[in-house]
Amino acid sequence: MQYVWQHRLWSAVPMTTVSGERIDVLDPGLLNTGSGPDFFNAKIMIGSRLWAGNVEIHVRASDWARHGHTADHAYDNVILHVVGNDDSRVLRADGSEIPQIVLRCAPDLRHHFDALVSHFGDGPACADALPSFAPLYLTDWLSALGYERLYRKREHAAALAERFEGDWTAAIYVLLARALGFGTNAEPFERLALSLPLRTLLKHGDSAISVEAMLFGQAGFLEAIPDNDPYCARLNEEYTFMRAKFGLQPPRSLGWKTGRIRPLNMPHRRIALLAAMVAGGFRAGYGIMDITDVASARALFDVAPSDYWRRRYTFGAEAAAFVPRVLSDASVASLIINVVAPILSAYGAAYGRPELHERAVDILSALPPENNSPVRAFTEAGVRCPDAFTSQALIELRRSYCDTRKCLYCRIGHRLLARKAIIRDS
Repeated sequence: MQYVWQHRLWSAVPMTTVSGERIDVLDPGLLNTGSGPDFFNAKIMIGSRLWAGNVEIHVRASDWARHGHTADHAYDNVILHVVGNDDSRVLRADGSEIPQIVLRCAPDLRHHFDALVSHFGDGPACADALPSFAPLYLTDWLSALGYERLYRKREHAAALAERFEGDWTAAIYVLLARALGFGTNAEPFERLALSLPLRTLLKHGDSAISVEAMLFGQAGFLEAIPDNDPYCARLNEEYTFMRAKFGLQPPRSLGWKTGRIRPLNMPHRRIALLAAMVAGGFRAGYGIMDITDVASARALFDVAPSDYWRRRYTFGAEAAAFVPRVLSDASVASLIINVVAPILSAYGAAYGRPELHERAVDILSALPPENNSPVRAFTEAGVRCPDAFTSQALIELRRSYCDTRKCLYCRIGHRLLARKAIIRDS
């Protein structure tokens, strides 16, 4: 009912109060998401008089008294009570009666809404209707969603920088660690990075074995290492020394996931790659602000782990089959999407450099689209996805609107529902 009122989804039949006075809604007011009346600052003609004030909406008129509004002075300025069931009169604290109208959704609107929010399956609930939308309409909505997703990632990057008192390189380190988890191990990677400050690693940044030892030790992977492996023994010895030197406390129960993931995504290899990026001065962190295009962004992550990991996925024997390069093109693109673009946008916002935000958008627009289930669900329904900025928008649409059943707040869902008529009892 709030949605119907907010978006004026009522029929052209003149509205009247339950007492028979005609109503013309000049302005439905602003939706209130906090306490108090549902809509503020509405303007409504009731009979021949113009009223300005608030609007309250209830399923049943008797909810007014049940919710204690009669004695609540916050509701003294309510000029109209919109209800689904007119089962009682409503009074202000001073005893004056509030005009009331009955507003009900048409059965087909309710049915259509229920069909949208109760949809189950791989594709979006609106898949059949998507081809009927003008490309320009979808492009406008996807553009807004692409920025919405980038802004959320930007806020996370900015929050990390604030946490580290303006140390953007430390924020990049944590963000990069999380991104190397590639969803499955994102949380454990972030907790690992937070337990081992970048400044500690960089104190021994000229020693690859020291950086690896601290990362693997904090990750908990040195607690069960193969016997008779000189590399593992060296890591263990080095971590024991570093832990005592810096007072390191490994986090408990990081919850690493190693089952049902591809060997290339094993956390051991990703930790070895993070160590390689940090060792030698953390070029990946200090070089982000100099990135100008996709090529320079890709070059930033052209890093190989130490020799031990050239033919291994985890500790122990070498892999029997050929071990491909550490990061595929798609994986590098993922790091650009989740690290480079948010950092550029966040840094630009923090220091008044809008060109950095524009550069982030340009880089996303120059990357090929991601190939994952949320994106495929929409492309199979006929939505065009030419680049990573659009694929990010489709992921945002799927996760923030489709999966959470927020069809009322989605422009596509709103347009579908707006086509349905509203009926009103007299």
